[in-house]
Amino acid sequence: MTAHPIGLSIRAGTKVYPGTIALKSVDFDLHMGAVNVLVGENGAGKSTMMKVISGVEQLTAGRVEINGQPVRLGSTKEAEAHGIGIVFQELNLFPNMTVAENIFIAHEKTRLGMDIDATEQRRLTRALMMRLEHDIDPDTLVGDLKVGQQQIVEIAKSLARDARILILDEPTSALSAAEVEILFRVIAELKADGVGIVYISHRLEELIRVGDYITVLRDGAITGARSMDGVDIAWIVRNMIGDSSKDFAKQVAHPFGTDVLAVRDMRLADGAGGFAVDGVSFTLRKGEVLGIYGLMGAGRTELLETIIGRHRYCSGTVTVDGQDMGRPVVADRIAAGLALIPEDRKQDGIIQDLSIRENMTLSSLSDVTRGRVHMDLRAEQRRVRDFVKQMVIKIASPEHPVASLSGGNQQKVVIAKALMTQPKVLLMDEPSRGIDIGAKAEVFRVMRHLAAQGLGIVFVTSDLEEVLGLSDRILVMSDGRITGEFTAQTASDTALITASAIGHGSAAATQKESA
Repeated sequence: MTAHPIGLSIRAGTKVYPGTIALKSVDFDLHMGAVNVLVGENGAGKSTMMKVISGVEQLTAGRVEINGQPVRLGSTKEAEAHGIGIVFQELNLFPNMTVAENIFIAHEKTRLGMDIDATEQRRLTRALMMRLEHDIDPDTLVGDLKVGQQQIVEIAKSLARDARILILDEPTSALSAAEVEILFRVIAELKADGVGIVYISHRLEELIRVGDYITVLRDGAITGARSMDGVDIAWIVRNMIGDSSKDFAKQVAHPFGTDVLAVRDMRLADGAGGFAVDGVSFTLRKGEVLGIYGLMGAGRTELLETIIGRHRYCSGTVTVDGQDMGRPVVADRIAAGLALIPEDRKQDGIIQDLSIRENMTLSSLSDVTRGRVHMDLRAEQRRVRDFVKQMVIKIASPEHPVASLSGGNQQKVVIAKALMTQPKVLLMDEPSRGIDIGAKAEVFRVMRHLAAQGLGIVFVTSDLEEVLGLSDRILVMSDGRITGEFTAQTASDTALITASAIGHGSAAATQKESA
């Protein structure tokens, strides 16, 4: 491998938070003109280390060096002055502002330093979108974009800063396979320009493909650091968790019960003259895990949102355990036994300013309330402790802010909150987004255990390995329609990909191979 100069280093870096040591005397080198892969389980310290480099957090002990010289990165502004940019795993965008305004926020293009040159900002935004091969209008409100499109805007924001060191924290977590290929082409261009890239992802095959150097973190300490030459998945997993097995979807054999959910002829307009959900019908049995596979924009998220009652103007029927749900009201459907794990946990799943305990019991407060007036705090604390143990959530105290947790542990809090409502049907939208191998294993084992107890589960994913390994039955969606149905025995990656490519013009070719 060609030698790449070291542009930034951390020496003996230690970061202490109340009740936990996030980084334990780490030594880290960032090579310029190369992709520096950073991997580890949720809570291993990856995001903390990147926050230190980007000026969000400061080390408790140790030092940061740039080009061999000690520097103080006391704020994001100081980090930007050193050419450091970051695309966070949790998107940092203003939904009520346009794409162009978000990209140039705090770095506005001006005329003579006096007023904002909106025309120039729109022109540059179009050029960035062309570079990222996305036709996103600069004047579109970010709040109107899908999560994957918002991820593209976040990446464009960093490209607009001309960063010399670029940190990408789970950049592909909400991207389709085609969008991932575009991102990799952009990364190759940046490498050729000498940009040093830190790349964080839980998709191990992706890391091997894109990385030049790798650093593995475990419990705040570095357990492996080398060039990517000769590195395979077994080496990464061994250094991450000491186990070469990707055992996250062991089947638990059990009989299925009667139909617990029936969706009939569900339709939801997309606001552009078509349908985001177009005539979808299916049933779910007690104890069954039903996977819904498809690419971004297929209508999977909209389908789950419609089932839970989020969209008022839709047609079709939803029946839970034989009870017709009638008009779409979220509270009524939760009371009837539906629960939703949303795709965007930060936006729709948690309240950042509340504690872990308060977030977990938010949807089931009536269960810890006496006489509809007074909360039984001891009962609430007992329930929270039980679910923390059941979900293996790594916390110092349930009273700490939920925002202090890693992304994977936040996801577990969201799942625990839904389970506290004692649902009959659990709807899960990309439940493993931003979760490492160990956390996936824990979440998926819980899913199989709950299914064995009779809970019906519908989960949406764009990960072929997950949907094939976890599902009892699989539906494929494309352009708002179901374009394929498979059992665990008839499903294959080729069949699912083929079905996901079927559009409206090929709806008649819908495959149905369930028993």
